[in-house]
Amino acid sequence: MIRKQAAYLPAFLALLICHLFPGRSSAQQDTVAIQVHLDKPTGPLQPIWAWFGYDEPNYTYMKDGTKLLTEIAQLSKVPVYVRVHSLLVTGDGQPALKWGSTNAYTEDSRGNPVYDWTIIDKIFDTFIERGMKPLAQIGFMPQALSAKPEPYRHHWRPDQPYGDIFTGWAYPPKDYKKFAALVYEWVRHSVARYGKEEVESWYWELWNEPNIGYWKGTTEEYIKLYDYVADAVKRALPTARIGGPEVTGPNWKDAADFMKTFLDHVVSGTNHVTGKKGAPLDLITFHAKGAPRVVDGVVQMNMGAQLRDIDKGFAIVASYPTLKHLPVIIGESDPEGCAACSENFHPENAYRNGTMYSSYTAASFARKYELAAAHGIQLAGAVTWAFEFEDQPWFAGFRDLATNGVDKPVLNVFRMFGMMQGRRVAVSGDLAYDFSKIRDSSVRGPRADISALAAKDERSATVMVWNYHDNNRPAPATAVAVTISGLPEGKVLLEHYRVDDDHSNAYTAWKEMGAPQQPDAAQVAQLEKSGQLQQLASPEWISTVNGAAVIRMHLPRQGVSLLKCSW
Repeated sequence: MIRKQAAYLPAFLALLICHLFPGRSSAQQDTVAIQVHLDKPTGPLQPIWAWFGYDEPNYTYMKDGTKLLTEIAQLSKVPVYVRVHSLLVTGDGQPALKWGSTNAYTEDSRGNPVYDWTIIDKIFDTFIERGMKPLAQIGFMPQALSAKPEPYRHHWRPDQPYGDIFTGWAYPPKDYKKFAALVYEWVRHSVARYGKEEVESWYWELWNEPNIGYWKGTTEEYIKLYDYVADAVKRALPTARIGGPEVTGPNWKDAADFMKTFLDHVVSGTNHVTGKKGAPLDLITFHAKGAPRVVDGVVQMNMGAQLRDIDKGFAIVASYPTLKHLPVIIGESDPEGCAACSENFHPENAYRNGTMYSSYTAASFARKYELAAAHGIQLAGAVTWAFEFEDQPWFAGFRDLATNGVDKPVLNVFRMFGMMQGRRVAVSGDLAYDFSKIRDSSVRGPRADISALAAKDERSATVMVWNYHDNNRPAPATAVAVTISGLPEGKVLLEHYRVDDDHSNAYTAWKEMGAPQQPDAAQVAQLEKSGQLQQLASPEWISTVNGAAVIRMHLPRQGVSLLKCSW
């Protein structure tokens, strides 16, 4: 009788799981088989993830800002590029949400330029000291040059309309030549301070999202400003790299039209400065965002929306034969649009503190590689628009990488990316989604997106595995079997890193403490420790059979694992 009951136990448990999680199909209870083919390279593992950005440039040199930048620099073997707004905005350098200033340009009583690089130097010094490099954004408009200088300074809060931020700094210049002179002097100053070779390794770009409120001029006025800026940059340093247009949402008609009008001008338009054909262009930039919402009380992401933006942006670039070879940078590439819009006023952003943000990041970056390959695009970087918000409440639900100096789970996915080296290799198996299916319909089916990104270098292989779904509903962990072929015979050292509710997760630790808003020193130390990347188990030597090894795991919903095999 006991044996008979034991025999029925697995079936009973399966029925129980289906009862508790009715959205979960019986097929999903089975083991998901993933094959990693180390002997089938698919292309270079370009470190497109090693790019970050944020609205508030003055956070750069503040206490938590410098701490986080140090951690970001340390997680990568390659230089990390950083993009920030408001580098030419007039003001006293005091930060606020969606605001920053450097006072780089003012004018004396006679209207003569007064340049002051003190704050810009403080920002860029912070990057350079850590081996980071600027994606130097030329913008926004100094008050003395703005075509509509009043009102200029905004005092936006997350409970206010987003459009309230677009004040005098968003307007075209009243004097294009003076703005060009400012840019020329900025580039010259940078060369003098950091050296020609260093500045040659940077990227320069004009403005941000000129197809929406960030630019209060016309498309043609933006193109005119680009001609003046590109000419100034190249006069100051002929080998500098300059690009644009940083539109957002290429899948929107207005953004696509703006982008194509800009690229048409670069190829065959009449230059506003030289009168000659075309304009210099060394990189092409645009933004791509998802669109979460709350459905039946649960956050539902929309990775498909973000991939459609990327797909359309790549298609536009690929349609220009003379430009297709240029590096493309997705200047902001995120689950949604407003980093400073906390979940307190925007409940759809409640994904940000926990593991949904980290699993979304793993799954979406893998598809960016696939989309670039499909279009033949040279994707150089995808900027994660998330940093930190100084002296804000703990885990307030901003789109950030750390809170009060404590790392969030999403930062540990970037630590995983930093461990991946070499060339991408083929992945196959029982995979419910590929980039085209997610692009077209997002991840909404009964099965989760359980897949992998893998790479191989001379002495190691790395496999990132995720269990992602757009709907943040509870679900049991899934059994996953990862077969890695192409390993050397004998033994390899396996290290298994994990981000889930119980590993590499300071948010869980904070909630278990009772969610303190004034944690004591011991609690802060524990939170800092919990925020670091953790191994699921101790490293172990595993044997290969015919150059293959099978690694089995139970991967929780919204969890991410990194498997590293060394020999």
